Amino acid sequence: MTKKELLDAIHGRMIVSCQAVKGEPLYVEEKSVMYLMARAAKQAGATMIRTSGVRDVVAIKEETGLPVIGLIKIQYEGYDAYITPTMKEVDELVEAGADIVALDCTIRKRGDGTTINEFIAQIKEKYPDLMLMADVSNYEEGVNAWKCGVDIVGTTMSGYTPYTEAKDGPDYELMSHLAADLDIPVIGEGKIHSPEEAVKALSTGVWAIVVGGAITRPLEIAQRFMKAIAKAKGEA
Repeated sequence: MTKKELLDAIHGRMIVSCQAVKGEPLYVEEKSVMYLMARAAKQAGATMIRTSGVRDVVAIKEETGLPVIGLIKIQYEGYDAYITPTMKEVDELVEAGADIVALDCTIRKRGDGTTINEFIAQIKEKYPDLMLMADVSNYEEGVNAWKCGVDIVGTTMSGYTPYTEAKDGPDYELMSHLAADLDIPVIGEGKIHSPEEAVKALSTGVWAIVVGGAITRPLEIAQRFMKAIAKAKGEA
């Protein structure tokens, strides 16, 4: 698919994030099982999947035939960012067939001494046709990533950096401001827990939204129910 075809396929729609990393209930050491979540997402009408790790990129593309936003979560010493932090992960995702590569584009410390601007430039030089999704935490980072030439900006990291406010729900304000001011697609992502919040996120003017934990993380879903019940009983 061309870049335009990929973007047109998700316009006004929901991308489902199907991820499980080590330590989570749906992470199985021997084999990826996230293709089953992706199968369900496709049957529900999703036109794109976001996933973490080479094996899940491969398995989900084989199972669904849908385009995939790929990322790799890994923590290196000296790096504050853990979403596709180095060229090694970019290379692996390209080899796996990710249609779009997502990376942390917050302005935080990078262990190799480069800035995020320099890293984006390196990726674009090596892979000039690769679509990049910038995961940012605030307006300034979104504008910076846009000026660096990424194809998509996502609000993924809002509330997950020390300098942004942690919220219980989506950052509608950030979605709205970026969607209004950038001339590339903005994807609303982060803490969209209900269909109502999904509709509200799309109404901010973003190109599309990503929903993950509310659909594909059963532990997180179960904990929300348990917390609500405990609160109603005065136990929390």
